[in-house]
Amino acid sequence: MSAMTRLFGAAAGNGVAEVRTGPVGAAVRGAAVAAGGGLLSAGALHVVWVFSPWPLDSRADFASVVVGVDESQLPSGPLTFAVAGLLGAAAGMVLTGARPTSRIGRSRPVRAGLWVVSGVLAARGIGGLAASGLELGSKPAEFRHWDLRLYSPLCVTLGGLTGYVALRSRRRRA
Repeated sequence: MSAMTRLFGAAAGNGVAEVRTGPVGAAVRGAAVAAGGGLLSAGALHVVWVFSPWPLDSRADFASVVVGVDESQLPSGPLTFAVAGLLGAAAGMVLTGARPTSRIGRSRPVRAGLWVVSGVLAARGIGGLAASGLELGSKPAEFRHWDLRLYSPLCVTLGGLTGYVALRSRRRRA
């Protein structure tokens, strides 16, 4: 079938449609690199946290300030590794999704995954801002401080960037 038939066949109503997936602009690529880099960095930090309470001095301080729990309630090493893996996979998905001209980049699992990553990060960020800002629950004051100034805004930002990539690199029907 020729390009003209595909293009004008859809307009003539014969049910043939062309999928357009042109290259994305610099803004989408920049958003993907920023989101992917942020997600990858967060994943690497989770790997560090399996072995060290960095940047804090003790596991007790780390539990209180970074996780908002008592030291006895810290997530296990395997669970923390799993979070690191999910963050790495999310980073790869964002970078792949910004390439809609590739077959993998325009696949349904990648397209859906971008929206899931965006939604989860946005929910974590908005929920954290609400919970810490309204002092809901029993999280330590230091955790609330950092949740309002760093953790939640970072999640909202990464979720927004991922949503932007998903929206601006989506498949378009002619």
